[in-house]
Amino acid sequence: MININIVRDESGFIWQYIVEGHAEFADPGKDIICSAVSAIAYNGINALDELVGIKNYGIESGYMICSVPTDIPEDLKEKVRIILETIVVGFKQLQLSYEDYVSVLDEEV
Repeated sequence: MININIVRDESGFIWQYIVEGHAEFADPGKDIICSAVSAIAYNGINALDELVGIKNYGIESGYMICSVPTDIPEDLKEKVRIILETIVVGFKQLQLSYEDYVSVLDEEV
């Protein structure tokens, strides 16, 4: 199971997403669910890097964390919000189609 945790503040702004686990839908290298989750997760960190200049992430086998610095300038927050809300839509669509393999926890902290 791939567990995805979306961390928001009380205003709904996403400060972090964490992706953990493996779908085990198919053999490594042929697992379409792992590939889809990875594509969305990497798209998020790459978009934050290229469009906003945020490079705050960690990646290991079966684990990714992406965090938005708390001192982000206000003029960049809307771009960050759009990028992160877009990846959440992608993650949730995968959960709808493959609920036995993908779980999304979208929570306010």
